[in-house]
Amino acid sequence: MSMLNFFKGFAVTFGKLNHATKSGKVVTTSYPKEKRDKPSRLHGRHVLNRYEDGMEKCIGCELCASVCPANCIYVRGADNDPTKPTSPGERFGFIYEINYLRCIHCDLCVEACPTQAITETKLFEFSFTDRKQAIYTKEELVVDDAGKPQHLPWEDWRPGEDEHTSAWMRATSPSGSANYEGKVQWAAELGYGTRAPEKGQSKQTKEGNQ
Repeated sequence: MSMLNFFKGFAVTFGKLNHATKSGKVVTTSYPKEKRDKPSRLHGRHVLNRYEDGMEKCIGCELCASVCPANCIYVRGADNDPTKPTSPGERFGFIYEINYLRCIHCDLCVEACPTQAITETKLFEFSFTDRKQAIYTKEELVVDDAGKPQHLPWEDWRPGEDEHTSAWMRATSPSGSANYEGKVQWAAELGYGTRAPEKGQSKQTKEGNQ
C-alpha cells in the first residue's frame, strides 16, 4: 500500500507540471526571474526618508522604538549642529538600527512616527550570509542623495518596490479616519515629491461596517 501511495504522489506531481487555469494561463511563475505582483499593503524593508531639500525627516524622538512590539528598533537622538543641521528640528537621529531577525513588519513604527520619517517598501527578500547584515544601520536605511532606497548586495530589488510605500497610512491620516481619503497629509519626499494616498478607503470602511 505504501508503494502505491508513493507512485500516486508522483502522479500528482507530474500532472501539475503543465497545469493551467481555465483561462489557459499557467499559474506557476519562473521564479526568481519572474515574480508575482505584490499586494498593495505589503510591508517590507524600511527606509528613512528625507525632505525635498535633502534634510532628514527623523528627529530621533524614539517613538518608533518604544512602540515596536518586537523590540527590534534602537534609536538615539542628538542635538543638531546649529550651523549645519541634519534635520529641521532641534534633534536628529544620531543612531538608528533595525534588527530584521526580530522585525515582524507590523508597520506600527510608521504609524507612530510624527514626522513621517520611516516607511516600509515592498522589498521583503533578504539573503543574509552574516547575522550582522541583518542589523541595518542608519547609513543603510537613509535614502541616498536622489531620495532612493539603497540597494544592498544581499537584497533582491525589483522595479516599483520603492513606490506607493505605506500608501494605506497616507489614505487615512490622521488618526486612521476615512474622512480624510484623498487629502494628502504627508510631507513631500526627496526623489518622489508628494506621494498619492491609497484610494478606495471609504468604500472598504463602509463594507467592513456592514
